Amino acid sequence: MPSKPLEGQIALVTGAGKRIGRSIALRLAVDGAHIAVHYHSSAADAEKVVSEIGALGRRAVAIQADLSERREVAGMIAGVEKEFGRLDILVNNAGVFFPAKFEELTDEQWERVMNANLRSQFLCSQAAAPVMRGQGRGRIINLSSLGGLLPWPGFTHYCVSKAGSIMLTRCLARALAPEILVNSVAPGTIQFPGEPPDEEYIRRVPLHRTGTGGDIAAAVAYLASADFVTGQIIAVDGGRSLV
Repeated sequence: MPSKPLEGQIALVTGAGKRIGRSIALRLAVDGAHIAVHYHSSAADAEKVVSEIGALGRRAVAIQADLSERREVAGMIAGVEKEFGRLDILVNNAGVFFPAKFEELTDEQWERVMNANLRSQFLCSQAAAPVMRGQGRGRIINLSSLGGLLPWPGFTHYCVSKAGSIMLTRCLARALAPEILVNSVAPGTIQFPGEPPDEEYIRRVPLHRTGTGGDIAAAVAYLASADFVTGQIIAVDGGRSLV
């Protein structure tokens, strides 16, 4: 039988205990990778994902870290190396999302979003790059957002952080080539079972549905195995960026 596309590779997925991060971690495991499941405070959720990955016949470990702290990020990367001996794929998925009127946006809210959505991707990529370069190859995949491409006034802080993620992706693609490929997936509205449907989004987009965690995971899996794609932003949004 043909081998799986990520057979034997090691992937670190940040914010992997819930929602999109969980979907990504499980998909990469299905494709053959062993997974480091990062979490900040969702320990029980992360351990559940570890168990699910184990049931797929892959190795997994949960690793806690505050990704806004350089020391903790360095410790996380060192922990992955110690556990698995290498790091082939970094998926910078961790982030936060909440509305705030621009006129009422506080310093604490601004810094919280920038730390979670942009600083974390910078620190994790900077820590992972020497490991990947030492191996001669690597893949970094940043989760940005449709909000990094379109202006949403009620989410100015979020949009700016995700626009930063997009430019970070492009800069790193040039800075880390040719050994490391760096790309981004920009989700549109993603909904999970039990959540009320976003009827306005469904009405507007050409595909007339919201996305699933599996839709995002499939795009990440493609970029994790692609060999001639770097510096690209793939909008997985059902066509929302067209209208």
